[in-house]
Formats: sequence, structure tokens, C-alpha cells
Amino acid sequence: MRPGLSLSRIWHLVCNPAPGRMGYALCMAAGCTTTVLVGEIWQVPELSVPALTTMALWQKDRVTNALTGVGVNIAILILLAIIYGLIRLTLDHPMGLVIVIALLSFMFFFLGSASKLKPVAYMLGLVTVYGLIAIDEVPVGEVVTRALLYTDLFLAVPGAVMVVLGLLICPSPRRILTDSIAARLRMACRLLSNPDERIREQATDMLRAGTADMMKSAKMAGLEKIWSPHDLACLRQAANSSVAVLALADEASRSGLSQPDAACLIQPLEDMAVIFTDGDYPAAIERPAISKASLTACALADLLPDFATPPADDAKAPPQEKKSGFLADDAFSNPDHVRFAVKGTAAVMLSYLTFKVLDWPGIHTCIITCFIVALPTMGEMISKLTLRISGALVGGALGISAIVFVMPHLNGITGFLVLVFLVSLIAAWVKTGDERIAYAGFQIGLAFYLTDLKGYGPTADMATARDRIVGIMLGNFITYAMFTSFWPASAFDRIGEGLRKLVEALNGQANASTPQARSEAVARTQSALLESERTLEYAMSEPVHMRADLPRLEATRRALDDAAELSEELLVTPDRADVSGRMARLEQIAR
Repeated sequence: MRPGLSLSRIWHLVCNPAPGRMGYALCMAAGCTTTVLVGEIWQVPELSVPALTTMALWQKDRVTNALTGVGVNIAILILLAIIYGLIRLTLDHPMGLVIVIALLSFMFFFLGSASKLKPVAYMLGLVTVYGLIAIDEVPVGEVVTRALLYTDLFLAVPGAVMVVLGLLICPSPRRILTDSIAARLRMACRLLSNPDERIREQATDMLRAGTADMMKSAKMAGLEKIWSPHDLACLRQAANSSVAVLALADEASRSGLSQPDAACLIQPLEDMAVIFTDGDYPAAIERPAISKASLTACALADLLPDFATPPADDAKAPPQEKKSGFLADDAFSNPDHVRFAVKGTAAVMLSYLTFKVLDWPGIHTCIITCFIVALPTMGEMISKLTLRISGALVGGALGISAIVFVMPHLNGITGFLVLVFLVSLIAAWVKTGDERIAYAGFQIGLAFYLTDLKGYGPTADMATARDRIVGIMLGNFITYAMFTSFWPASAFDRIGEGLRKLVEALNGQANASTPQARSEAVARTQSALLESERTLEYAMSEPVHMRADLPRLEATRRALDDAAELSEELLVTPDRADVSGRMARLEQIAR
């Protein structure tokens, strides 16, 4: 019951060569470096902001990247109109500027908590608020024109880079989908071949991811209009089946499997993985000749003939998901959204007033940090505080080391861009890893960019590096203090909702009548398990005065472990007699 992650587990996550991770990191680093290059050519001030925006918004496939880039460029037009009006209202009115910054911060934090803008709202708030603050740094006669131009470039440059460069270097969403399916099949082979503890950890992480990312890739592939609906339907079914195969392989590795049966299963799985790696899918798969001694092996063999065969109604059109509105259903009824916005606004305003009162412009990074590090619950704040500080220290150390040892030997922009690419690759590698360490990767990029990019070019000023690292640490401290001192929200309060979703998913899996339906249901169950396990992890990291009593935490952990086993067992024997009793215990804890 140790809270959070051990150092060895974190290191394993950092070093994990997950399929597609290196390619994703290389593309992200190339995007950040190109943004810096364009910023150097156009002399964009505070070039660190566009570089950070690129790292925050860069997507894995070319379609999502292009859509995000276009969306950012549309959003900037709206922001420009807002900022223009606000500048006219607040010019030469310091108190009016303070009020406007507070209102904008509240709005963007609220949207980040209660709307679909959750991944983007903080970046929009950062750029808008920073654009207003930057007014003091330009000549009064040109303040409106320059502020609008610079704010435009803060988002327009990353947006253009994502559209143009993303289409050139990022893979298609179909390629990402087929590679993801192949990765799960290969992991299943490793589980069937005497796995060690580390392989089990990687398999569990892959299993818990479910099919959310793969279904997103299938949806983006449909937008390309170059793949037939039937092929995409087959790939969606293959994505669901790959999760079911991985779950059964995990069950087989725990219950034991004879060597002949394992060999009979591994060979077709490896052959299928090769087909998916080539960008195609197998059309006809023969059932392996498995002995009836192992029910798990038989269940796994039964899955293969229909591995990529979608239900009849799915071959015509993708499943229609229930549409939700722009705002969450409880946007105005749940006080947590407003409280989150108030705490975020308080952190921004305190940071703004601190750097104004101290008359220390170099620590303005504390304001940027507030938008980046805000998190809703105490457990998330504490569990990610170490990642924040360690990432900032690593990025700051890389930035200072570059100023001391590298900058004096650079004679042109080429060497500087190579430096930016290498450090961006380190940050991107961590950021594209498991979600439990991705935060540290962004912090590495944040600290490096804010340390080594000043104005529209590199800096060799150690005072700049010092000031910006101080600003990052100050912003971390202020945000942590605000979010843990006022209306501290416990992560355990959210465990009930996650457990109820898990029970619903298990019920769907138990009542599924076809292999395709069971595969889809087990993927939903794994996603629900991931949500509940992360929430429990955060709850276990909270201070003693907020933490739920230890017996409740232990009971929840045991229930989640049992639910994970039940999900795999239902694939073997769907009509188990103990299903209702085990789910009743889960519902009892969810109350």
C-alpha cells in the first residue's frame, strides 16, 4: 500500500521503449525546433511561449495535428478581438488591467475544469493573460499593434507549424492504429513465453489503456477519406480483440499454460502482428489446434477466427457515440468547478502581484507556471509535485549547463537549433511516456525554454536563467499553497463515481452475447479500471488528515484487484456463478 510510484518504477516508465514512443518524441522535438526557427526569423518576442505551446499541443498523427493547428489559428482570431478590446479598456488603467486579468484567469480555469477545452483552455489563458502583461514592455505609441501582433504569433506560429510540418512528418492515424494492435499482439506473445515482472508491468499498463487512443485513431483515419468504411470497421474490431487477447494472455500467464499450447498460440499471434505492422489486417485466421486442458487457451484460440470480423451493423458505419455538449453536465451545479477556477485565479493574481511588488520582471514565469501546473485534487497536486520540481530542476540544469558550456562555442543558428532539438527530444521522450511521468517531461521543456530563450533568440545571461527558474519555483509554490489550503478536494471523493463506471462495464461484459461484444466490453472495463486505480493512487498520496481511513483504502485496492481478475475470467467463463456477489461488493465500496 505504498502511495504513488517507487523510484525504480518511475525509472522503468522513463526508460520504457513503448511502441511508437521514439517516433512521437522525434516529431514533437522537430516541431518545437521548427517553431524556434520561425520565431528567430520573424523575431517573435518571448519565444519560449510559442515553443511551449507547440510541445503542449503536438499530437501523434497528422490528422489530429492539422485539426489542432487549424483550431488554434481560429481561436487566435477570437482572442485577438478580445485582447484588442481589453487593451483599449485597460491602457493607462493599472487597476483595470488587474481586474481583467482576474476575470480572464477565472474564465479559462473554469473552462479547463467544466468544458471540452480542458487540454487547451490553460494554454489559451496563458497566452491571453501574458499578452496583456507584456503591454508594459513595449513603447506606448505602438502598444496596441505590438501586443496584438505578438499575441497572434504566440499561437499562429505553433498552429502553422503543426499544420504544415505535422502533415509532412507525422504518420497517418491508420498507421498508428495498426502499430498499436501489433504491439498488443506482441506483448501477448511475451506474456505466453515465461514473462518476468517487468514484462507484466508493461503488459498491465498497456492493458489498462483500453482502446480509447486506438478508437480516436480510427476516427481520425475516417476523416482522411482515403480508407474504406469496411476496412476501418475491421480495424476497430481488431483493436477491441487485441485488448481481449492481451487480457487472456495475462490470465494464461498467471494460471499457467502448457508449452505446446503456448507455442500453438504464439505463432499465429506473431504472424498477425507482422500483418498489422505492414499496415494491413488478416482476413482469415484459422483456429489454433489447442488442447481442451486449459479453458483460457481455448478462449484465446476461439477469439482468433473473428479477430478482425466486425458485427454486421458495424461494417456499414462506425458506432454513433452519445453526443455531449460543450460544457459538462454539472458545469453550473457542481461547486468544484467554480472553486477550482477561484483557486487558479488566486494563484495567478498572487503571482502577478508578487512580481509587480518586487519589481522583478524576470520572475514573470511564475504566472505562466500557474496555468500549467493547476490540478483539481490534493492527491494529484502532491503526487505530481515531485514530477514538477524534478522536471523543472532537470530542465533548468540543462539550460544553465548549455549557457555555461555550449553557448560560448556556438557561432550560428544551426548549432543553437541542434541544442534546442536535443533538449526538446529529452523533454518529449518523457512527455510521450506514461501519463504518470509525462508531466515531468513538459516541465523539463518549460524550464529549458524559459531559461535559454530570451526575447527572440538565445541568451547567455545567467541572471535570466536564475530569474526564470526562481519564477517557476515560485509559481509552483504559490499554486500548491492555493490549491491545498482553500477547499482542498480529496481524490478519494471521486473513487465512488469511478467504481460505479467499473460495475457498469463489468455488467456489460457479463451480459455480452457475442465475441465482438465481449471484446468491446473488456476494453471499456480496462479503461474504467485505469481511472479508478489512478484515483486510488492519488488518494493514497494525500496527507493523513485528508486521507480516507486505511481499511477503506485497503478494501478499495482489494476490490480493484478482484475486478481486474474478474474481467479476465469473464472472457474464459462468461456465465460465472460468483459474478453478482463480487460486483455487489464493488457497489458497496462505491457508496
